[in-house]
Amino acid sequence: MPKSLNSRKNKRKWRKKKAAASAKPAKEAKAKKETTANEIPVDNTPTGDKKDLSNEIPSAYSPSYVESSWYSWWEKQGFFKPEYVEKIAKNKNKNPESFTVCIPPPNVTGTLHVGHALATTIEDTITRWNRMHGKRTLFNPGCDHAGIATQVVVEKRLKREKGLTRHDLGRDRFNQEVWHWKNEKGDVIYDQFRKLGASVDWDRAVFTMDPKMCRAVTEAFIRMHETGTIYRSNRLVNWSCTLRSAISDIEVDKKELSGATLIAVPGYENKIEFGVLNSFAYKINGSDEEIIVSTTRIETMLGDSGIAVHPDDQRYKHLVGKTCIHPFIPSRILPIFTDSFVEQSFGTGAVKITPAHDHNDYEVGMRQKLPFFNCITDDGLISDGCGKFSGMKRFDARIAVIEELQKLGLYRGKEDNPMVVPTCSRSKDVIEPILKPQWYVKCTHMAEKAVEAVRSGELKIVPDFHIATWNRWLESSRDWCISRQLWWGHRIPAYFIGFTDGRPQTLSEEEYWVSAHTEQEALKKAAKKFGVDEKLIKLKWDEDVLDTWFSSGMWPFAIFGWPEPTKDMDLFFPSAVLETGHDILFFWVARMVFMAQELTGKLPFKEILLHAMIRDAHGRKMSKSLGNVIDPLDVIRGVSLEGLYQQLLSGNLDEKEIAVAKAGQARDYPDGIPECGVDALRFALLAYTSQGRDINLDVLRVQGYRFFCNKIWQAVRFTLNQFTGDEKPTYKIDNSKLSSTDKWILSKLSYAVKEINGSLRDYNFTQATTVSYNFWLYDFCDVYIEAIKPVLYGENKTAKQVALSVLYLCVDTGLRLISPMMPFISEELWQRLPRLADCDYESPSVTVAEYPTPEQYPYYNSDLEAAFEFGKDVIGKVRSLRADYDLTARTKTSIQIVAETSNDEKVLNDLKDLIAVLTWSKNVEILKLSQKDSIEKGSAHIAVGNRCQVYINLTGIIDIAKEIEKLTAKLAKNEIAVKKIGELQSSNDYETKVPLGIRTRDQERKTSLEKEIENITAAIAQLKTLN
Repeated sequence: MPKSLNSRKNKRKWRKKKAAASAKPAKEAKAKKETTANEIPVDNTPTGDKKDLSNEIPSAYSPSYVESSWYSWWEKQGFFKPEYVEKIAKNKNKNPESFTVCIPPPNVTGTLHVGHALATTIEDTITRWNRMHGKRTLFNPGCDHAGIATQVVVEKRLKREKGLTRHDLGRDRFNQEVWHWKNEKGDVIYDQFRKLGASVDWDRAVFTMDPKMCRAVTEAFIRMHETGTIYRSNRLVNWSCTLRSAISDIEVDKKELSGATLIAVPGYENKIEFGVLNSFAYKINGSDEEIIVSTTRIETMLGDSGIAVHPDDQRYKHLVGKTCIHPFIPSRILPIFTDSFVEQSFGTGAVKITPAHDHNDYEVGMRQKLPFFNCITDDGLISDGCGKFSGMKRFDARIAVIEELQKLGLYRGKEDNPMVVPTCSRSKDVIEPILKPQWYVKCTHMAEKAVEAVRSGELKIVPDFHIATWNRWLESSRDWCISRQLWWGHRIPAYFIGFTDGRPQTLSEEEYWVSAHTEQEALKKAAKKFGVDEKLIKLKWDEDVLDTWFSSGMWPFAIFGWPEPTKDMDLFFPSAVLETGHDILFFWVARMVFMAQELTGKLPFKEILLHAMIRDAHGRKMSKSLGNVIDPLDVIRGVSLEGLYQQLLSGNLDEKEIAVAKAGQARDYPDGIPECGVDALRFALLAYTSQGRDINLDVLRVQGYRFFCNKIWQAVRFTLNQFTGDEKPTYKIDNSKLSSTDKWILSKLSYAVKEINGSLRDYNFTQATTVSYNFWLYDFCDVYIEAIKPVLYGENKTAKQVALSVLYLCVDTGLRLISPMMPFISEELWQRLPRLADCDYESPSVTVAEYPTPEQYPYYNSDLEAAFEFGKDVIGKVRSLRADYDLTARTKTSIQIVAETSNDEKVLNDLKDLIAVLTWSKNVEILKLSQKDSIEKGSAHIAVGNRCQVYINLTGIIDIAKEIEKLTAKLAKNEIAVKKIGELQSSNDYETKVPLGIRTRDQERKTSLEKEIENITAAIAQLKTLN
């Protein structure tokens, strides 16, 4: 038998099935001997060919070897194409149900992070499961052009490599540079998807700037503009002065401050102070009185157009209706008025109103019909008309305004003020609300329809606790600004109309726009709109591009050829499920629902599956500056600590950030990240999905699942070695010849088939991994394989043939069960199984083999399972007691068991052989209560609940005096170890400085030692009774 199955048998304590895989991928799953570097087998299979498995199965699991060759073969064979379903015999002349998942397109700018790995694993698992159930399955890949992110990356590269800005090149040449960069870097992400095992149809890969996407986006804008759903308006936007563009809410980072804080701002040599409330006075016109206002952005006083107080604030009743004089712009008169939005307790209770630079003030300005004064330009400079401050940088003006107010005796001081500073996630610039004419999408009606779709059950959100967030966001949603002042992206297909004869244009600005596919079409529309000859029309194409979320909002249907009525639209739209992170539920998911309902009249998908956000083992958000970002490829391939350091140096961190990040890496990964492989990473990520809104990822837990892969490997290797004799397995089994142990493992297999199917159907991935883990490790490896060895090595050929057939069925079914979750190891091992003539299915690959279904496995027997659980409890107690006395497998003992009831006596008699094999006993005797006098002297005793008493005869096996001495020494040693761990845990910085994974292992070690101390104490006491 394989050494790795046997080598730790003597030392390993009995592990109970109840230890769920999701809670602890037990270290004991690790084989004693792992593959070393020079033992890793070499695969020389040419790309695209089926892997050469003619050599003997390697002695140990090697992720890099197992994962080689399979993907390119799967791809070449077309297994991932939806059309492959027609080649499956049982689907011929039928119309299989379609199952579609559209991959959330990652940004073309970067590489996949572990969050992408989680999403891809979940999406691929449900896709593979549905494919194996015979559905016409499409997992559609793609990539997003990522307007701002890509433009920023290419601009930085241009500056670094050529010393040029995009303005030096001009729009067309700059976009050529972006396309060049995309063609150079774009395949990196696709290669990573392949390494993760994503079973996508690569022939259908879509880039959001592909011609068909451009056609769809243009058509969508025109339709929505002509129906009034898209309109133009002059409103406040989130403006990045560095990017000189509006940005979406999701691209705004909110930096929370508790008080005065200096923050680095791009373009400024010195840090700028935020988190303070500055107060200053406005003089009342025609009076010696003044009114004091407070603000966190004192430079915006240059755009003030009024002062608001609360209607009930008695302090200012006498001033309402009066006006103030602006100290720096004498021609500007500021009215004092009441508005209920004012908080009387904030600051002085009097609020300066700057409608052109504050979202709340904008609403007040509209209500009060105040003038709007722009005081900050697109470049972040103070506008013309602001006196001596015009042309200053906005935060230089902040200091200058305070100095001038002080000179005038109007400054009243500052105080700390907790606040949130909005910053641009791309440029790190402080966001400036600026008034801009932009294109907007009306969202109210679309939001109402989206809320109703979920309320009615037509659209399902999983987990359902996210429904409250869905409703809250959509019921308070504002219209969506879709203009972006960029060059890279979908240029807005709108044209501003002018007239060649110079006639006055007296209508509002938005009335002079038309949308069209081409300039010629726009010319015809404009001429018709104003009833003039085309020669009198001159057009200017809008310089802006559309928000990236506009095109990605059309992703579920545009990729299939909309607006054309294509075959793919008919077959694959709507999708079955959309899987993504809950953080973009509104920014992307809701907008896909908006766009699909508006443009196709259908929901884009039937279900929304939202995964948790991945954090590090400490629960911290992953950040390059903390050094805790986990690259999935590092987990798959392994990386040294030095390798992690080198990755930091290739990024954009400054020296201080690099030092902090390196310290974090050294603390969390002192030995680097071990090679875990794709299957272990996928299995771990799926096991983590029960953790709600956040996942705290510990790489060492992933490594635990790599050991689990090795356990599967050894079990299948053992099984294959049994097929070399004269007796051969058959797929069909004569149930009348099954032993109770055979029946039990088939019952456990039936349970696994039912539970895993139900769990994958319900997206309960944690349960699917737990059941898979328990079946392979605790049921098949730990019990069944060990229990049938006497049969396999015995002379009863009939029993041996039945056992071989059960072994085969368990391995074949078990590999198909885990295939959606662990595609590489399942393919490698399934391909090594001999094909049986009486097998009830045919397939060239496990990826397209039939998935086991409950009706095919009618073996479940709850009474038998309950009996075996009782037997396993007895076995566990005996093994624990043997371990206390350091008895090895070579030391055979006699066991007597006194059953408390006649029913338990019968059960134990049926399980005598199993108990003997798994407790290394030469004899097992089951006694009635009335036979207690037959218990042999010199026996150690242990109770198994209230059901039976177990006695192990130790006569002649141990020297009681020496054993007491040895156990006493071991007891003292363990007590010292517990004390040391306790002292470590009570140290001041233990909770903050020691990684969660190490703290968990410390506690597990302490708990284990305490349990061992309890057992040793009981063993010593029992030995003294035998002396």
